Amino acid sequence: MTMLKKCLLGLATFAAFFTFVSTSQASEPHYTITTDATYAPFTFQDKNNNYVGIEQDMMQAIAKREGFTYTMKPMSFNSAAQLVSNGQADGIIAGMSITPERKEVYDFATPYYKTGVAWIVKNNSTIKQLADLKGKTVALKTGTAASEYGKSLQSKYGFNVKYFNDTDTMYNDVAVGNSAATFEDMPVIQYAIKNGMKLKIMNADNPGNAGWYGFAVQKGKNKALLAAFNKGFAAIKADGTYNKITAKYLGASQATFSGSKKDNSTVLGILTANKAAFLKGLWQTVQLTVIAIVLASIWGTLLGVMGVSELKWVRGVSTTIIYIFRGLPLMVLAFFIYIGLPGVTGVKIPAFTAGIITLILNEGAYTGAFVRGGFEAVERGQMEAARSLGLNYNSAMRKVIMPQGLRIMVPSFINQFIITLKDTSILSAIGLLELTQTGTLIVARNSQGFRVWAIVAVIYLIVITLLTWLSNWVEKKIK
Repeated sequence: MTMLKKCLLGLATFAAFFTFVSTSQASEPHYTITTDATYAPFTFQDKNNNYVGIEQDMMQAIAKREGFTYTMKPMSFNSAAQLVSNGQADGIIAGMSITPERKEVYDFATPYYKTGVAWIVKNNSTIKQLADLKGKTVALKTGTAASEYGKSLQSKYGFNVKYFNDTDTMYNDVAVGNSAATFEDMPVIQYAIKNGMKLKIMNADNPGNAGWYGFAVQKGKNKALLAAFNKGFAAIKADGTYNKITAKYLGASQATFSGSKKDNSTVLGILTANKAAFLKGLWQTVQLTVIAIVLASIWGTLLGVMGVSELKWVRGVSTTIIYIFRGLPLMVLAFFIYIGLPGVTGVKIPAFTAGIITLILNEGAYTGAFVRGGFEAVERGQMEAARSLGLNYNSAMRKVIMPQGLRIMVPSFINQFIITLKDTSILSAIGLLELTQTGTLIVARNSQGFRVWAIVAVIYLIVITLLTWLSNWVEKKIK
């Protein structure tokens, strides 16, 4: 066989292999599924940073039987639902109660768990009945059927409401006495109380608003995924897999998933048991901060330069951009970019990219404002002297005003760097697993809110201190 024939045969073999692999991959559909990872025992994160729970084990079993793969995206319930409703994700499995209103937006698979709503107070509460809530504050979780049920009783019993995005914060708000009561799905609160949450259920024998949880897809979309879920669910119900999964979690101690009691009884124990999770969250925070600082500084400096341009319309553009993005709350901007824009354009934006864009636009606007102010703070006589020496406006700005202005701005840049680092925590709302979201997931698993948030606070303080030292060193070098 000649060398040419060998080469041709090799290419043909490679092409056939590539075609086989491509065909195999194409025959195995891949979906993006959203969930609320603070919803034990249905979905939460274990001590090894894996997502576990009734819904997670059930989804794995169904996907294996039906021959599809998926990426699970954890975030707040409200964000998870919106991503599916606007087509950014294919389905949601997050303890979503099936209601007539939701059926207008989503198509539901076969219901997988029957539930009801409990109303809950702290252990030593003097509240005995719903009428005792008059004039008091009730905590609710945004977007859930339990919150809708609680809200429906507000006018009848005369209580005030406030909302939270995650379950554990809502529970602790009641446990420490900031809120008088809360409403939650019965199996979820029963699991939390069993595993140490100091609350008590007031209507255990008579749950309100009984209904079913369901897996959902966007209305009229992803029919193949819905059919696969229904077929797989029927199979795991028939062979007993479903019953084994529910028994595994409803009857389990939280220590099974969060480590021993010793691991969660001290700050050192929690830090040691969750070291990998904290490091991963910190790394995501550092990535967001560094990229955002660099790009926002460039964008903000450009806006500042435009703000002192000779051309009125250029100054107007700069002023308008700064006004808009300084005026928008960071979380609103994040939701608009990550959830709002894709719903209009049809173009999906990855969460990390959306987070970076959010920080660039927001932090860049603030940077642009103080950069413009720094240039304007340079003594007016400097410009006049430069122009008298024959420099045009642009040359005078570049060679005389800007170098002096940048020195004036150094403290403002340092302050903005620190603000950017802290603002990354807000991006947990769109599902980014940075340091704050990491803390939320750990607390949802071990119910050690004080200790976990103390660790997170110290980590932030250490990073901010290091950033401040670095910035001060740079400031001294420049001066």
